[in-house]
Amino acid sequence: MSVLPAKNFCLIRHGETTANADEIIAGRTDVSLTERGREQARDLSKRMWPEHIVLYASPMSRARETCELAFPDLPYALHDGLRERDWGLFEGRPLSEQPDREATPEGGESWPDMLSRVAQTIVEICDTSEDALPVLVCHSGVIRAARVLWTTGHVGSRPPNATPLMFARSGQIFKETEL
Repeated sequence: MSVLPAKNFCLIRHGETTANADEIIAGRTDVSLTERGREQARDLSKRMWPEHIVLYASPMSRARETCELAFPDLPYALHDGLRERDWGLFEGRPLSEQPDREATPEGGESWPDMLSRVAQTIVEICDTSEDALPVLVCHSGVIRAARVLWTTGHVGSRPPNATPLMFARSGQIFKETEL
């Protein structure tokens, strides 16, 4: 098990993208939000948050746009460690052709490397967030990595778009709940 983050944190998968709608693999591929994805992100702006937050986003445009629409009056920082997994030669192919998570796609990122990147990123963000709740706008793969690292040890189902998922410390693990 990796080092536990020092505090609770919230992960939000970006709004629906053209690749999500078309069931295409888009890890490092920069795809745009659909109009539905923009509506999902705008709906987040109506939520009440449990405490003071600090925002981070993946540098991918789908995460940045979700963050800007969901939190229009708040500043955010980009963090490269929140980017989606690079699926190498599988980028742009149908989701039905996606290899097993444990396989390293040619020209892509290995699952162990992604787990390490995500662990380092979230621990770092939590360590530097002082009294604020870290809210990270990211990707399905990042959320699944957090689950493996700190919850059940399993990737679980694909997280819903634009839905805040709180990871709250419970002993030596975190419990994931929808906000």
